[in-house]
Amino acid sequence: MRQLIVQISNAIHKYARRAAVFTVGIMFVTVMIQIVARYVFSSPPIWTEDIARYAMVWTGLLGATLSFKTQTDAVLMDSVFPKHPSYFAIVTNAIQSAAVLTFILPVVYFCFIGLKGGFARGFLARQAGLTADTLGIPMVWISISVPVAMIIILIHLAARWAEPADERPKEVDSAQLD
Repeated sequence: MRQLIVQISNAIHKYARRAAVFTVGIMFVTVMIQIVARYVFSSPPIWTEDIARYAMVWTGLLGATLSFKTQTDAVLMDSVFPKHPSYFAIVTNAIQSAAVLTFILPVVYFCFIGLKGGFARGFLARQAGLTADTLGIPMVWISISVPVAMIIILIHLAARWAEPADERPKEVDSAQLD
């Protein structure tokens, strides 16, 4: 079971990285179209700015999952305490995990469930009723990036704990995850 969690985490990381690269590409292309249309043709299309913005949201949230997996994120406690023996690492990892869970679990919960309960009042349900002005698509397609990223981080956190301590790398080389 432990190995399965790690394999799922690695597979998700691989596809999240590809999606992040794709969204960076979309962002670059739409910004270039915007620049050329504005300064060469003096008539920029209104949709390029929104597509670039939404691609940036997806890129940022997917990038957060990538940095969490490779532990290149802002690691709590490492800058506060000196290097510690292995028994203290368990306590530090537990504190880090508690901090991650304290932030992520409410975000995931309120994405689906509203303050007064019920799926109809959750963040995603409220966003499903909104439409992007220039693109005409439901805002839920942009907003879904929040729970997707948070759930991916939860899977990566489970993989951190599932890996045996002696096999757990301090930093995961991204090339190993392909």
